[in-house]
Amino acid sequence: MASRILINGAKGRMGNALLRAVENAGHKTSAALDLGDSLEPALTECDVAIDFSFHDATLPLARAAAAAGKALVIGTTGHTDEEKRAIREAVAPVPVVWAGNYSVGINLLYHLTETAAGILGLDYNAEIVEMHHRHKKDAPSGTAEGLVQSLQNVLALADGEVRHGRSGLTGERPRREIGVHALRGGDVVGDHTVHFAGEGERIELTHRASDRAVFASGAVRAALWVIGREPRIYDMRDVLGIGKSS
Repeated sequence: MASRILINGAKGRMGNALLRAVENAGHKTSAALDLGDSLEPALTECDVAIDFSFHDATLPLARAAAAAGKALVIGTTGHTDEEKRAIREAVAPVPVVWAGNYSVGINLLYHLTETAAGILGLDYNAEIVEMHHRHKKDAPSGTAEGLVQSLQNVLALADGEVRHGRSGLTGERPRREIGVHALRGGDVVGDHTVHFAGEGERIELTHRASDRAVFASGAVRAALWVIGREPRIYDMRDVLGIGKSS
């Protein structure tokens, strides 16, 4: 039976890709909403909502979805720490998939990054470089933040040991550090590379997306998976059954 999927942020690039992905998967878009549209009436007509909007639009949807008892998929990035805490509290009564990236390849990259970091340890300096189109409003990307978290989990590094860019006389690079660098330009859909630089060799793990359809189809896959699940926050690797670090 076809599921009814609400799209929040339907007028954006990802919104358009999601509308096509829902149709291609044989399901129904019950509502295509954007900023300022009324949430509550549309939520009564859906089985699950997908949010690819703007960071300050996620919390109102989260509260409305929880009140309506509807499952939710969050793909919006750029939330402040305060917004993230408020969203987590709001969605406690319903099942949610919340990920910075919904492509299968990126979630495999998370897994490979954790595997490599576990083998290489701090003897190899970890640096993350991401590039996106010139219209992207937040930096670093949600995917880069996910890669940072993967490295922190494995290498036991604190938030203060993550450095975003470098300028001036920075001194010798500390052993306990993750470097993160964001590039913006042109129409790049999304490139992410994790560098592990050791003495005498360097390992690079790279994912390049050439079409937003990979994110949209993954988000629809997550939406169909999360319907009827136990209330808690899942991520895309839960959907795909890919192992995660503890």
